[in-house]
Amino acid sequence: MAAHEPMTTEQIWRAVAAERATLAELLASLPEAALDHASLCADWRVRDVVAHVILSARPHLGSILVNLIRARGDLHRLIRDTAVRHAQRRTTGQLLAELRDIVDAQIAAFGTTPADRLMDVLVHGQDIAVPLGIERTMPVAAARAGIQRVWEVGSPFHAREKFGGYRLVATDDEWAVGDGPVIEGSLTALLLLTTGREAALDRLAGDGVTRLLSERR
Repeated sequence: MAAHEPMTTEQIWRAVAAERATLAELLASLPEAALDHASLCADWRVRDVVAHVILSARPHLGSILVNLIRARGDLHRLIRDTAVRHAQRRTTGQLLAELRDIVDAQIAAFGTTPADRLMDVLVHGQDIAVPLGIERTMPVAAARAGIQRVWEVGSPFHAREKFGGYRLVATDDEWAVGDGPVIEGSLTALLLLTTGREAALDRLAGDGVTRLLSERR
């Protein structure tokens, strides 16, 4: 993998703010019905994803603990349920106002980093845009920082474990990892793949894609 200067914390937070701001602009341009459209996240509407982006920018330990108990200790259920409840209690206008309010927030929940916040908003922007047929471009430096974080960290995606037997190659950057059959595509598509979005498969090429598809049959 070619060496790149990693983004500084300040650069990461600026990228997070830019993603939140452009996401708010995109959502404001959509008809009301679009926010009830299914997202790439199973059982999440677009408005539920927006609620999650908002909540992830202002975590409160007490609230997290209470909701974790409600979710019977299931972290994934906690994240989904709190987002859905938040979305149900707000109008579209209120959600968009809250999203604009957290654009410049620089808070990472306990156990996470600013890079996690960047990866999260990048991917969730695609979770919203892709099902609506909207092309939403990830800045290359931000996408590289996001996928590098996904590759280096274990939970929740376990990307290195799942794709360590493949060679992942970005076609819009010099980023590449792994050894094995090649899976190539944009950093955006690779980030979606490594975070479990099967919609990415149509955007990727290489012998590794054929192998992946055969293993999932």
